[in-house]
Amino acid sequence: MRKLLLLSLFCPVIALSQQRFHVTLFGGLSNYSGDLQDHRFTLQQSNFALGAGIKYDITPNVAVRLAYNHGTIEGDDKKSKEPLLQARNLSFISRIDEGSLLLEYTLLNMEEHTISPFIYGGISVFHFNPYAYDSIGNKVYLKPLSTEGEGLTPDRKPYKLTQFAIPVGVGLKFRINENTVLAYEVSVRKTFTDYLDDVSTTYFDQATLAQARGQKAVEMAYRGNELKNGNPNYPDQGSIRGGSKYKDWYYFTGFTLYIGIGGGNGGGPFSRGARGGRNQLGCPRVL
Repeated sequence: MRKLLLLSLFCPVIALSQQRFHVTLFGGLSNYSGDLQDHRFTLQQSNFALGAGIKYDITPNVAVRLAYNHGTIEGDDKKSKEPLLQARNLSFISRIDEGSLLLEYTLLNMEEHTISPFIYGGISVFHFNPYAYDSIGNKVYLKPLSTEGEGLTPDRKPYKLTQFAIPVGVGLKFRINENTVLAYEVSVRKTFTDYLDDVSTTYFDQATLAQARGQKAVEMAYRGNELKNGNPNYPDQGSIRGGSKYKDWYYFTGFTLYIGIGGGNGGGPFSRGARGGRNQLGCPRVL
């Protein structure tokens, strides 16, 4: 009798939690918008990105998602169409590791419809670490070099490699079967830094930079002299190196697979078929 009582108490909780939880798997592309990218949004210089997470349905239309994404962003003046940027000859690569807490809204109840648009927003914590390859192919991390004098004067504060961002996404969901939904989505991240690419303001004094961070910092701060017929002279202090008016963004585009945990035989907890009968655990369904 005691076992039956415990089963009657826990079955609804187990069934509900299983049907409302989903594993999410993401695959697509990552890119960024900043000083080393010609376009605000483009697939040029994109890289493959992967992600995974968990979604919990609060209502038929509202859900909470915990997600982790990993991608790579990059930019290269050699690929720019602007002659002045080509002459600057800067480049960077950075891996992005991101954890997000998202609130997702789906326009239609996917337990009753096959297709529905959706949107989401929330907060993210991400880590980046820009690097480039020097003239002989060595990998060089840029932040320790203070290429624009960050940390060397009071008005040039060093940037942090782990920061917050605001993610916003939009997409379209397609139901594949009872427990599986495939979505195509595009999502952007508003950051609060202009140093995803290690480029933001003006050139710093060459002698001061060399004394504080070494000659390698000077070499990576200005690379126009590496080009054939490039200007061999390091720019004067205060010459424009990047644009600080707008912060950098990064974004993902691709497919997300939602896989429901449990909830077989008649759909999820919000579907019409969820009333009556027993779920796959053998528990009476919640009316």
